[in-house]
Amino acid sequence: MDLIDGLRAFVATAESGSFTGAAERLGISNRLTSKYVAELEERLGVRLLQRTTRRVGITASGEALLARAPALLDDLDEMLAEVKEDGSGFSGTLRISAPVTFGEIYVKDLLSRFAAPHPGLTIDLRLSDAYVDLAAEGIDLAFRIGEASVSSLKRRKLGGIRSTLVASPDYLATHPVPATPEDLAAHACIVDTNRADPARWVFLKDGSPVSVQVPTRFMVNSAQVARDLAEAGDGIAFCPVFVLGDSLERGRLVPLLEDYDNPAHPITAVWLEGRTLPRKVRALIDFAVADMRRSGMG
Repeated sequence: MDLIDGLRAFVATAESGSFTGAAERLGISNRLTSKYVAELEERLGVRLLQRTTRRVGITASGEALLARAPALLDDLDEMLAEVKEDGSGFSGTLRISAPVTFGEIYVKDLLSRFAAPHPGLTIDLRLSDAYVDLAAEGIDLAFRIGEASVSSLKRRKLGGIRSTLVASPDYLATHPVPATPEDLAAHACIVDTNRADPARWVFLKDGSPVSVQVPTRFMVNSAQVARDLAEAGDGIAFCPVFVLGDSLERGRLVPLLEDYDNPAHPITAVWLEGRTLPRKVRALIDFAVADMRRSGMG
């Protein structure tokens, strides 16, 4: 057994909590992952993990090794990558997490632009609106919308997303145009349940927040579906600007309450604390900052 393989198998197992999770992260079999860890334990003469039928625990010796091994492996990967990337661009795999709609509309194209000059780079994009455990899933970088609440993650603000209140011309032909946020109480509203407080919509008037609880006609967990329902005339939606595309320019939707501003929700990049940030991840973060600035989200 190669010592480095053993350390990688141990770290992946300890962080994911299972040989299955570690095997998926490393791209090898469960049996080989378990074998590498067992051989590392034999070589060191200590037990690093406690095996149970449901989960793998970590011993005191394992905790001591886990406190230093990830940084050692990161430094090794960084050194080898720098040597290789000096002449051929970034290589290896970048595992990226992003919310579903934001990932489908924006992040996939961002990553395509970033990866274009790096033919040796593999992008593994995983889209989910659920909380993603970066350590367990082996995620290098996650894009998140809203305030990051996990203190164990490092973060960098990339930009911000504003929302626009919209309705279709057909809907407005049979309903009065709202003049204030309070007027929304008389309307059918399409609520995106991905928001922290879905049915409470916040606007800004002269810098002061105006918050209203809106009646719910549809509840959906997709900003794109909320937009589509609004285009179909089913009600008023409060949509992030990035999902609107050309709906406003083509007249499929009409902006409402234009005398009011909307608070921006931060877009952040987050990664695990205590790990050396590889050059390709740092480069992606810098690229995302510049790309979002060009797209109007910076």
